[in-house]
Order: sequence, then structure tokens, then C-alpha cells
Amino acid sequence: MGYRPAVFLDRDGTINEQMGYVNHPSRFVLLPRTGEAIRLLNEKGFYVVIVSNQSGVARGYFPESLLDEINSLMHKKLAKAGAHIDAIYYCPHYPTGLIKKYTKKCDCRKPGIGLLKRATEDLPIDMSRSYVVGDTCSDLEMGQKAGLPSVLVRTGYGLGEIEYVLPRRRVKPTYVASDLLDAVHYILS
Repeated sequence: MGYRPAVFLDRDGTINEQMGYVNHPSRFVLLPRTGEAIRLLNEKGFYVVIVSNQSGVARGYFPESLLDEINSLMHKKLAKAGAHIDAIYYCPHYPTGLIKKYTKKCDCRKPGIGLLKRATEDLPIDMSRSYVVGDTCSDLEMGQKAGLPSVLVRTGYGLGEIEYVLPRRRVKPTYVASDLLDAVHYILS
């Protein structure tokens, strides 16, 4: 199979409702139009890859096994909409965590690009035609470090980031989208 572009998606606040830490399956709620957005990317031949900071593991808020449970739930919910995720990468680390195994500085925590590197090792991704979509400046900074155009969604932390954080940062989004479906329409245009 040849190389295909990817859309690297943040999870919390981009795919599902941002509610601090998703520390129980009952707290995982897909945002409206998410299934349609991901299905469109699937149909247009993009890899859909989740790249997510999950420091709640290092902080002791939930076990790493909960991430598997949440990811399984996400796959099921998206399948109902005819959509699928090709790969999921997450960073469970935090420099000042409580769980020793996960307490460290790493290159996989966004805005580092370690998760993107892992994805390109596992999948034949054409990075020259790929994008990042997320609701925080750390998503945009990761995209910038990797040389990828980045879309900031207004869902999740997006509105606050636009109003209070982005003005103080050098990084700027390629596009600001109302939600993931709007971001996908921009990418496909």
C-alpha cells in the first residue's frame, strides 16, 4: 500500500467533550458531528490517528487500563456512525506525577512530536499532506514542530485558548474551525 496523508487528532475536547480527566467510561461523550467528520476522512483516504496527552495515568487519577476501555468505547461509538480510527497514540507521562513508572520528561508529551514519530514508524504516512487538529496551543505547537498545518477547533478548550492563550504565543493556527467537521471540510477543500 502506498503512502497516505493523515489527520492527527487530539482526543479530549476535539473528538469528545472536554471535562477535565475522562476518569470513567460514563464521562466519555462524543461531540456532535464527530462521527460524520471522521467518516469523511475515512472515505477520502486519510489515516485518522489520535495523539493524546493522558497525564492522568502518571498523576494517579486512573489506571492505564482505563485508556484501553475508553478507546474501545470510542471505537464502538464511531463504528455506529460508520467511522473508524486507524491508530491511537497517547502519552501517559508527567514530569511530577505520583506513579513512578510514568513520572518522567519524555518526547511523546505534546507539544513534543514523539507520538507523531511513532505513528510514522507504524503507518505509511505522507507527512507532506498531513494535518493536526486540536483544541489547545500544545496541539498547534506539535504541528509546527513537525512542519504540519494545524487547525484549532473552538470546542473543548478552544474558545479559551483563542481568547486568552493564543495572543501570547508565537504559534498560530492555519485555520480556526467551529468543530471537527468544520476542520475536516477545511482540510478536504
